[in-house]
Amino acid sequence: MKIVSTVVGYPYIGENREWKRIVEGFWKREMTEQDFEKQMKALRLQHIGRQQALGLDLITIGDFTYYDRMLDLALMFNVIPDRYNSALENESTLTRYYAMARGTDQVVACEMTKWFNTNYHYIVPEYEGQHLHLTENRLLTYFLEAKNELGIITKPTLIGPYTFADLSKGYDEKSRAAFILALIPLYAKVLKELVEAGAEWIQLEEPSLTKNLSSTEVQLVEEIYKQLTESVPEAKVMLQTYFEALTSYENLIQLPVAGIGLDFVHGKKENLEALRKSGFPKDKVLNIGIVNGRDIWSANLAEVASDVQAVLILSGASNVWLSSSCSLQHVPVTTVNERKLDSVLLNALSFADEKINEIVHVGHFIRTQHWAKEGVVSESMQCIEALATHPVRNNNRVENLIKMISNKDFVRMESFEVRRETQKCALSLPDFPTTTIGSFPQSALVKKTRAAWRKNELSDEEYEQFIREETARWISIQEDIGLDVFVHGEFERTDMVEYFGEQLTGFAFTEKAWVVSYGSRCVKPPIIYGDVEWTKPMTVKEVVHAQTLTTKHVKGMLTGPVTILNWSFVRNDLPRETVANQIALALRKEVEALEQAGIKIIQVDEPALREGLPLRKENWSSYLEWAVNAFKLATSSVKTETQIHTHMCYCEFNDFIEPIRALDADVISLETSRSHGELISSLKENPYELGIGLGVYDIHSPRVPDVAEMENILQESLAVLSKDQFWVNPDCGLKTRQESETVAALTNMVKAAKLLRDASKETIVN
Repeated sequence: MKIVSTVVGYPYIGENREWKRIVEGFWKREMTEQDFEKQMKALRLQHIGRQQALGLDLITIGDFTYYDRMLDLALMFNVIPDRYNSALENESTLTRYYAMARGTDQVVACEMTKWFNTNYHYIVPEYEGQHLHLTENRLLTYFLEAKNELGIITKPTLIGPYTFADLSKGYDEKSRAAFILALIPLYAKVLKELVEAGAEWIQLEEPSLTKNLSSTEVQLVEEIYKQLTESVPEAKVMLQTYFEALTSYENLIQLPVAGIGLDFVHGKKENLEALRKSGFPKDKVLNIGIVNGRDIWSANLAEVASDVQAVLILSGASNVWLSSSCSLQHVPVTTVNERKLDSVLLNALSFADEKINEIVHVGHFIRTQHWAKEGVVSESMQCIEALATHPVRNNNRVENLIKMISNKDFVRMESFEVRRETQKCALSLPDFPTTTIGSFPQSALVKKTRAAWRKNELSDEEYEQFIREETARWISIQEDIGLDVFVHGEFERTDMVEYFGEQLTGFAFTEKAWVVSYGSRCVKPPIIYGDVEWTKPMTVKEVVHAQTLTTKHVKGMLTGPVTILNWSFVRNDLPRETVANQIALALRKEVEALEQAGIKIIQVDEPALREGLPLRKENWSSYLEWAVNAFKLATSSVKTETQIHTHMCYCEFNDFIEPIRALDADVISLETSRSHGELISSLKENPYELGIGLGVYDIHSPRVPDVAEMENILQESLAVLSKDQFWVNPDCGLKTRQESETVAALTNMVKAAKLLRDASKETIVN
């Protein structure tokens, strides 16, 4: 039996975020394009060498990107919206690439949304009927680099044609067919050039094949791969699926490819049943995704080896790869730099490098029936058991609070209609009230001061005084801009999840466990490894201080329980619902503390609510029931006059309106500026009755839209929203923006809202 160890993909960020520094240095014009390319190449080769040293048999290339891999393909295939060609006609390809990702003063960025049910965001390709052609085979460049400079024959990977088309936008049913037909020869050309250069295997990633597919879609997939194989019969394609089980297994397992990769972590039960029922083609290589590419917990090696043996028996496969369940880009690079974690926790962790070790160990065992390192299995089991019996996982108070939850804990005292009238009198806000989502720019001074405080170079009193001064400065700025509802700015917070986790029990925090959220935005997800409990107020002091500086309402700002859950690495010994309820009970205490302190508007953000959805719609209802209930558990104990806000990012409103409505939040703000027209159409089909704010400008871009542009968006929105429910706000928090951009954009936003307000008054008079 032939066993090959590999991974779907490896983190491109670098052990110390080297990738981020190179990219942002280029954006700041600290290097030329030539220097940028040179540094990126060195980093790519370093990553390949690292994986080789860890013992992988087959190393992947093409998992590296300059911003996003969907954007890479869009540029390679000339899926470039015309606005970039016309506005940036004389600019370099790299400049246009980053314009599509981030926008410029001249042109808005492409839409960005979640990559399936992860916390990574991809750029959505826009098909406008462009003449598609291969502008550059970047995969060939990467393959030849590794071959010529390291002597390694790698496995190129790219997102497959069905998934690329599925996640693109701009086509109808008729033009979709033309789009896909135009893509197939481009993929064929990429594959042919790679084969001619010596590529023995090429991985096509097709995660969309794990979603619900109609019989028509299955036939489309069959036709795509039929044409692709006929065009390049010499290409050995590994069709890689992940995040769920392969749908329509009996049909798709017969696709004319040399190998198929299945996820035996997140799609374990269904994929095993499919093997049991239908077997596996004898002429194909089976890639067994056996080590979890999305969590950070050490694998039970004995259990993993047992699972592999079960797959081998059911499949009858004699040519097998052992792999991560998906790309390792969703986990940090290595645990070796984590020096401050509890040793019991640290020993139970496994990041990308450690997961590769696990794959290599299991592969050696399957080949030889012996473990390469004596005691490796007992060591892994001892580490897992030590964490299971740790006191942090056995908090009787939290266990009793969970048992005491009853149905009344999920319900507000009055209906929305009653609350709206009560809040209208209590808050005295104008029509089309303006506000922001929460955070303001964290300047270099803010970051430097926080770093000094964390290093004990600044006393608690000195740091607190700095935060108070920065808050006061931004309260004054908000007064000058003319906003109606203020925020304190969140200058004391590094991250909207980390901040709360640091003050609740059951959380741990790393030093260098970074992952990419979008573009160069990197986060260190907290680790929820124990029972979560509220011990003291977390936000009251800062918000109450801000409220003393103004007569305007200042919102209390919290991160919701489901977002804290979905943006953390979560313990795997309890159901996620139970952990969500633990967090919700802790936040409920904080909401009550804010209300008791006199704060009348409290925002509990749930930007990650949707990303936790299972990929299959038939599995949505169970998740949504407990996720919505967790939000309501956190927010339902307040008085009628207290207004609860929430915020969501990248939400496809059309198929998510019922869960949004079920939250029963008084006001929801949505990130919509990159897809505003689609949301307006959705609201026409699915009217929404509660308070709502549609983001009027994109905070992920440095571009400052003018008043007329924002006013036009507001006027379009007024066609589907009444003035009684209409709030005006940016897309999202402003933490990553520059102060000058923020002030200019918010000033224009307030002017646009006032124009809308004046027009509304004139309509009433006339």
